[in-house]
Amino acid sequence: MFQPVIPTGGLAGWRFLQKTYDHQREAFNKSAQLNRATDYFRENIGKVTSAKELVDDRQLLGVALGAFGLQDDINNKFFIQKILEEGTTADDALANRFTDKRYKELSEAFGLGPNEFSQTSLFSFADKIVSLYEATSFEEATGNVDETLRIALYAERKLPSLGAENSSEKAKWFSIMGESPLRAVFDTVFGLPSAFGQQDIDKQREVFQERAERMFGSSDPAQFSDPEVLQDLMTKYVALSQIKAFNTNTSSASLALMLLQS
Repeated sequence: MFQPVIPTGGLAGWRFLQKTYDHQREAFNKSAQLNRATDYFRENIGKVTSAKELVDDRQLLGVALGAFGLQDDINNKFFIQKILEEGTTADDALANRFTDKRYKELSEAFGLGPNEFSQTSLFSFADKIVSLYEATSFEEATGNVDETLRIALYAERKLPSLGAENSSEKAKWFSIMGESPLRAVFDTVFGLPSAFGQQDIDKQREVFQERAERMFGSSDPAQFSDPEVLQDLMTKYVALSQIKAFNTNTSSASLALMLLQS
């Protein structure tokens, strides 16, 4: 499997990754291991007519879950089958109960629930899922080198579409708070401690809105559909993560020595 090349961490590494992203993704997508998985998916997903058939085929399920960043659920077959079988049309469907919207996105994409139209046999369906799988797989591989940059890639890909959704400002923040990678970005940029997540959920949302307006000029996540605002957010996240890592790994004595030498 092609390993993403990131010669240094922090902002320098992030800028290098952005400049070389297309070239590195092209090389990554040619990896034999990735091609075996995606070729199998393209050849066989059209035969799937039920949630059970999908979860019973581990190779298909691996691509399906990986496309939505849910690869860690590969062994939770009963849970995923229920997510798919219940669909998303009913308000009380399992996928609709999670603040993490990736389960809803998975169920909607396959359309295997009641009163839904199965998408698996549609001409463009396999390519759509494969494209997502390739993107998330590259992000995961990036995380093996630098976890901060994996989260940054994920947020850069997800936030524009989330911001453009036809939902309320509050609902968008709840979606952000429900996805751990997105939450990590804003917790870092807003300088929020880990204990903050234990507060009342509406209070958390209010703080997110207040700090977003103060730092970016608007409390609405829709602003992150603007490439300039999104880039500002990503730069702040990577830079602050770098500072935090530096402070964690640098003792008071070594910091004093560095100051004396400078």
